Amino acid sequence: MKRVLAWAGAALGALVVVAVVGVLIWSQTGVMAAEPDPLRDVTDDPAIAYADGDAAITMSPADGEASGRGLVFIPGAKVDPAAYANRLASLVTEEGMTVVITRPWLNLAFFDLRPLETFTDLAPEVDAWTVGGHSLGGVRACQLAAGADALVLFASYCATDLSASGLPVLSISGSEDGLSTPQKIRGAAGELPEDAVFAEVEGASHASFGDYGPQDGDGTASIGDDEMNAEVERLIASFAGSWG
Repeated sequence: MKRVLAWAGAALGALVVVAVVGVLIWSQTGVMAAEPDPLRDVTDDPAIAYADGDAAITMSPADGEASGRGLVFIPGAKVDPAAYANRLASLVTEEGMTVVITRPWLNLAFFDLRPLETFTDLAPEVDAWTVGGHSLGGVRACQLAAGADALVLFASYCATDLSASGLPVLSISGSEDGLSTPQKIRGAAGELPEDAVFAEVEGASHASFGDYGPQDGDGTASIGDDEMNAEVERLIASFAGSWG
């Protein structure tokens, strides 16, 4: 009996090791890299202080004239965090916001158990924080929203009930999104406060919210990067001006 139990324990341990190794390999395979040209536009911009750290990428106004508002943004599953830099850069240059784009553990937001303070502490000069994310990153942002002043979702929806939270929420979808469709997003609206703001960007696909190329199962975008950048800035700036 002892021998059988020892064999069973060894077999179970081997299965756990195989499963862990499998997850590690899968999490590092097929990561969608940031497109180099949009990223270069950000890193070469003298108006942006761009810092690429172990925990996050931080972008802030290079002249030090920050607005006191910040955004902690969580990437979608297996998307390079730098792929969102260009999409969010105008929040820095035009709105004076500080943007912190997290580096999720194993490239997957639901494996990342770090609290919001891990990222807000990177910019202690910020007084009011919005937390947001794209796709799976938005699901994780909902879990961290209790520690923030507002929530912004890019092509995402909550699996956490925030309906009674009183939190200001902006949910942005794309009309051509084949993954987090506007219908799916509206279907999960009950998890958000009644006054949550829903905005649909005409011509935007799931991948339009970053610069990492096409994505399997997605629709075809008809909106360009410059127009998408401007629309994201407009929506978030209008939303930020509506609270606090």
